[in-house]
Amino acid sequence: MSIQQLREEKLRFGIVGAGRIADSYLAAFKSTNSATLTAIADVQAGAAKTMAEKAGCAAFASCRDLLASGSVDAVIIATPPSTHEEICVDFLEHHIPVLCEKPVSLSGESARLIRRKSREHKTSFTMASKFRYAADVVRARKIVESGILGEIILFENTFMSFVNMAPRWNSNADVSGGGVLIDNGTHSIDIMRYFLGPLSSIHVVAGIKLQKLTVEDTVHATIRAQSGATGRIDLSWSINKHCDDYIAIYGSKGTLRVGWKGSFYRQDGGADWVQFGQGYDKVQAFRDQIQNFSRAVQGLEALLIDADDAVASVDVIQSGYQALANHAWVPIPLSEDASIYHAA
Repeated sequence: MSIQQLREEKLRFGIVGAGRIADSYLAAFKSTNSATLTAIADVQAGAAKTMAEKAGCAAFASCRDLLASGSVDAVIIATPPSTHEEICVDFLEHHIPVLCEKPVSLSGESARLIRRKSREHKTSFTMASKFRYAADVVRARKIVESGILGEIILFENTFMSFVNMAPRWNSNADVSGGGVLIDNGTHSIDIMRYFLGPLSSIHVVAGIKLQKLTVEDTVHATIRAQSGATGRIDLSWSINKHCDDYIAIYGSKGTLRVGWKGSFYRQDGGADWVQFGQGYDKVQAFRDQIQNFSRAVQGLEALLIDADDAVASVDVIQSGYQALANHAWVPIPLSEDASIYHAA
């Protein structure tokens, strides 16, 4: 299908992987006006069939079967991270644009291979990172850019709640690449880069393993940005921190908080908090993620998260694991083109 045809019609999407995250995409497609879901593929044919029946689309027992069908213009990769490289490269080499769930891969080398294939075949690639599309996060970025909070000094992010991870692949390092640091932490790093720009060094400390997993279930990270600002991240699958906010930004002239049920900022000297958002809407975030990717494929707008962002996120997480193992600050490599500070 030509670019002009893609601009005139809804993109036909396939989802590879019929697990938990695919359900979130199903809900988002129901309210997406630039794309339609036409196929589900999974190596567990029964899972693919069940989800496809729910979505009213075709089911395939493998990626290759989906590719051979010619029934999609783009795909969402929602399989475990250890499979991402092979699947992404396969679709990109067939000129099928790819939206890949985070983390994109388990190593910087792998992430760079995916980026290289995207460039070689002139085919769009993006990393799924839902919080970057949350309406309140986008508004918060605009407030920060306006300068009313002054120079940004400190960024804080908290994703801490109890989830039984024992039965999930996310806690199998061979499949996931690690524990909560690579899982929830990939979201954290992408959000931090969105507000602070390129990051320069990282220090990570692990907490007590309450779930007795073979991977870390609680970590605390401190990160320096090239701008001089500092970031702090608290992550856990085992502790409920019961925070109203998941992002806090402290500037020389004010403070901003992005919350689950409402978002606010206050300038220093101001008596009242000013509300600028209604809280986190998961369906909205997934829908806008799909729509940004669709419109980018159609040549109508730029990707909010591009392949350079994906590589940079993998590099930071890798540096984080080195810091965790060495009990020391570790420099973060400056990925090729990773200094680009994207506009919202």
